[in-house]
Amino acid sequence: MNRRESVKLIGIFGLASLIPVKALGAVFHNGCEVCKEAWNGLSKFNANRYQFRYIEPTVGLPKVFLYGDSISIGYTEYVRASLKEKADVMRLHENGSSSHDFIKKMETFRKALFQPFLKEGWTFSWDVVHFNVGLHDLKYVYNGKLDKEKGKLISSLEVYEKNLSNIIAYLKKTYPKAKLVFATTTPVPSGEPGRFQGDAKKYNIAALKVLKNHPDIIIDDLYTFSVPVLKEYAAGPGNVHYKDEGSRLQGIQVAKVIEKAQYYFLFY
Repeated sequence: MNRRESVKLIGIFGLASLIPVKALGAVFHNGCEVCKEAWNGLSKFNANRYQFRYIEPTVGLPKVFLYGDSISIGYTEYVRASLKEKADVMRLHENGSSSHDFIKKMETFRKALFQPFLKEGWTFSWDVVHFNVGLHDLKYVYNGKLDKEKGKLISSLEVYEKNLSNIIAYLKKTYPKAKLVFATTTPVPSGEPGRFQGDAKKYNIAALKVLKNHPDIIIDDLYTFSVPVLKEYAAGPGNVHYKDEGSRLQGIQVAKVIEKAQYYFLFY
């Protein structure tokens, strides 16, 4: 079977066909109680919020990791539903916040759940890492609250670019076998209390400038996709968040890009 026939076959059967032949018939959950306990201890959300429940790795399935802010929390379950029985989709144990926090939070996650840091912990490698930072970088905060009039900007464009470069270097060093997917930052509506409309586009331009040096990283243009979605399904006036239907549409889009990334990873 040549490469073109292989890609066509995958297109028919989806990510499930990526399971090695020796693993077929052995797609089952291999319980790890110590991992579950470690996961529940990572964050106050993990034991009582559905998006943050423990996901038991399935033998033979690709492993996908989601890193992002509250927008990603909203679409997490829809990504999982779209990739059900095709991939295990895990996410960061909390809100990803700004680019300043990325490496620290990733290291907290890794050291809590993976061997050799956790005895009898996870040993697999990520196949795809879908990540985003930006919406918390462009916000203005005053006395702990969103305030674009009195507040201080979390990250200038220059700082954001530098942080993103460091993030990419970290991911490539720590997870060299993973296919990386960067999602552009979703739009900011008018009337948002701590963010200026139009800034998301500026930060995305800065991100794309950094990504020009990394053509191997796939870009999920979630910003462009979400512009009409926010207009129709915003959680409220001046709110960067989405109603369930908006998050559902985003989750389906993210899942499609992840599947494409998986095919790319295997055949190119």
